[in-house]
Amino acid sequence: MLMSAAEYRESLRAYKPRVFVDGQVVDSVADSPALAPGIAAIGVTYDLALQPQYAQMMTATNAAGQTVNRMIHIDETAADLLSKLEAVRSVCQESGCAQRYLSHDALTALHQGTFSADAEHGTDYHQHFAAYLERVQAQDLTLGVAMTDAKGDRAKKPGQQANTDAYVHITQRRPNGIVIRGTKAIVTGAPYVHEFLVMPCRTMTPEDADFAVACAVPIDAPGITIVARPAGRPGEKAATFSARYGQSTAVVIFDDVFVPWDHVFMAGETEAAGFLTTTYATHHRHSCIGARAGFGDLLIGAGALMIDANGLDPARHSHIRDQMVELITMVEGFYACGVAASTYATEHPSGTVIPDAVFANIGKLLLANQIYDMHRVAHYVSGGLIVALPGPDEDHNPETAAALDTVLGGRSDIPTSKRLAVSRMVEDLTASYQGGWYSIISLHGGGSPEAMKREIWRNYPIPEKTQLVENLLDRGVSGNRPLSSRQPGKCCATGCQPPALTAPPAETTSAAAASSCL
Repeated sequence: MLMSAAEYRESLRAYKPRVFVDGQVVDSVADSPALAPGIAAIGVTYDLALQPQYAQMMTATNAAGQTVNRMIHIDETAADLLSKLEAVRSVCQESGCAQRYLSHDALTALHQGTFSADAEHGTDYHQHFAAYLERVQAQDLTLGVAMTDAKGDRAKKPGQQANTDAYVHITQRRPNGIVIRGTKAIVTGAPYVHEFLVMPCRTMTPEDADFAVACAVPIDAPGITIVARPAGRPGEKAATFSARYGQSTAVVIFDDVFVPWDHVFMAGETEAAGFLTTTYATHHRHSCIGARAGFGDLLIGAGALMIDANGLDPARHSHIRDQMVELITMVEGFYACGVAASTYATEHPSGTVIPDAVFANIGKLLLANQIYDMHRVAHYVSGGLIVALPGPDEDHNPETAAALDTVLGGRSDIPTSKRLAVSRMVEDLTASYQGGWYSIISLHGGGSPEAMKREIWRNYPIPEKTQLVENLLDRGVSGNRPLSSRQPGKCCATGCQPPALTAPPAETTSAAAASSCL
């Protein structure tokens, strides 16, 4: 079943979560003005999947031969990864942040993590997960990823915390399930999802086995409290964009929440939980690349409109052209890393694929650092009016509207109202509370830059590069120290060719379908 945005919104009425926003209890999530922009943003993922022109990108066929939304599909081929990357970018071009791609990333990581856990420990987690996935896809659900723990003292491991509730952990193991408690500090879209996927957020030692837990719980399960902030800037007249689309994040408190065994996907297997954590990070960073590329498209488009409304011509004003080229290079540069990560995907024994960890982490690291430069360029080409502009109420003030319309115009053939509308959108995206949110979530979402640097260093084939130099030296410098084998698919006698997983879908971008030599 594929739901529409309207059906998704109505489906939320079947749940009665305990939600607080700005200190006030929310009686009905579906009717809350404070959460409406977030519900609208996720709704985009539903409506696009129903439009024929987006069907190949926004939907997929699952193992049972059923059509499912791309945001809850399991990646089986490199083509799936490319389609997911393009789907996330397209959704974020309209909504700013798709949010629902976290459902996809967690489901795929759990598919791979439970398969690996069963192979190592002889458990039946993958069977539990397969049944759960079938229901999620059949009902077209949206899942919140409860992964980032409150963490407490960062210098101490979970079991060493003075308050162990800083991490979600198992407090009881019963014949029919487990009981969990603790706090997840950053849960995207928490008030308006259907269920939470609880996942570990770090690698752990055997002493921390109770903290190595992965499971699924409805958002209104007894014992869950959601403390959220509004989605975007609802109700603000100057919020040209984020009053329509936004994202709520929440602290989610688990107070002795019971989880039946068939919804438990890991319970104490610390090594398997570590694999799950790093694999999810790779999938999620790959998706973040598409998300911020879609946001970058909004900045490129808004910047071009501002330049035009200001009466400037990039063909004649090279400093403006140079800035726009810099913005384009940043956006398409980190997006290209996402394409490469898709193309050089690694096959997993479960019959699925994992994006190349090096390219996925480089792309995420680039966007994390460059988001601030993207805002700078948008400010440069737009001019200072974006933060000096009088509020929108003045547009209808009979005492000032006529005068402002005369002096705040740009090109004579572009109405002042249009120029002001674009100015307010650039402010909303880059210089408002929402603009600051985009910066911080780009920097820390999916892990801090330090985490990406560790993954790049851990996965990059340094020995392969040292061997290149060893071969050119009269005397080697490594002695008899072993060097790892060359990284497959990167350099070979036939040139750089992507692994023959499947051909990319017809409706990929030109970047995704470009030459096979990257």
